[in-house]
Amino acid sequence: MALNLEELGIAPAGLDAVRPFAVEGLDVRGRSVAFGPVLQSILERHDYPEPVSRLLAEAIVLASLLGTSLKFDGRFTLQTQTQGPVSMLVVDFASPDAIRACATFDTGRVEALVKAGKATPEALLGHGHLAMTIDQGQHMQRYQGLVELDGISLEEVARRYFDRSEQIPTEVRLGVGELYTRNEGEGHSKTWTAGGILIQFLPEAPERLRQADIDPGDAPEGTQLHEMEEDDAWVEAKALVDTVQDVELTDPEVSVEMLLFRLFHERGVRLFDPQPLSDKCRCSREKIEGVLSGFSVEEKDEMTVDGRIVVTCEFCNAKYEFDG
Repeated sequence: MALNLEELGIAPAGLDAVRPFAVEGLDVRGRSVAFGPVLQSILERHDYPEPVSRLLAEAIVLASLLGTSLKFDGRFTLQTQTQGPVSMLVVDFASPDAIRACATFDTGRVEALVKAGKATPEALLGHGHLAMTIDQGQHMQRYQGLVELDGISLEEVARRYFDRSEQIPTEVRLGVGELYTRNEGEGHSKTWTAGGILIQFLPEAPERLRQADIDPGDAPEGTQLHEMEEDDAWVEAKALVDTVQDVELTDPEVSVEMLLFRLFHERGVRLFDPQPLSDKCRCSREKIEGVLSGFSVEEKDEMTVDGRIVVTCEFCNAKYEFDG
């Protein structure tokens, strides 16, 4: 069955926009996103090694799906701190649409994993933790949730976070791809693409939120899982999302609406207004001057080279120069 958005009176979300949706027949709400120029701009600016760029792109997709759920003017920050080759990822979303990101990594360790053919996201992250922080602005309390990273994917991070912190059954799929375009007489060019879909089970009756227990992990040997059947509607919704292929998330020709229609047309999917995303940094000369004003004279002297203090923003690479 083909999907004609014009006949339905629906304007496509397009690239670099999150589309909220609901599948009321399954008591599911969710969001889906397709990235294009915004992702390309962020990754191209940093020019990280390919596996690091791919991992950061996954984090950007996840942060956009979570950050756009904010119902107030605030910030959502996703940050990892680990012992792995990629020791830190930071993705910062400021409502309503600004996203920025950067990574810290050990070049030698990343190259060693690539050479060994083991540069998976899980290996790059290693062991540590991921923090999700919601900042509601001045005079409001910040909220932070932590998830242990023990060789799990960012998809599994999201599942664990909502299972343990929010008690909301959640399923997520993330995909990152590269498009190569042949340029006559100039070789080829590479373009990053990415996408994702997140669904949550939100029935009106709380007793329907029952889930199978999370694996007991380091609990004493012999600890038994308490088996519990999941709600049929949630089982169906998860099974449908599990069918999503990476190409459906990374192909610019496959719109978010086409994917949602393919997954849920039999149950009926309700689309809400898309939320655009932009590559936008919040750094400024005034903010950096404020930071420098907090340093002592001795600290400023250590930062001064040839009579100048040069500060480079880790997110957007903008350089600011000040008299030493």
